[in-house]
Amino acid sequence: MDKYECPCGYVYDPAKGDPENGVAPGTPWEKLPEGWVCPICELDKDSFDKQ
Repeated sequence: MDKYECPCGYVYDPAKGDPENGVAPGTPWEKLPEGWVCPICELDKDSFDKQ
């Protein structure tokens, strides 16, 4: 699965998910909840670049 990087440096890794914000490990980018934002700087998904 592809990883996605926020301009602040946070990398969303689908294998790890974002459990602290309700995203289970194994959740692909396309399945992130509608209002999910970067857990560090709170930018939305449109700001991330595919790695």
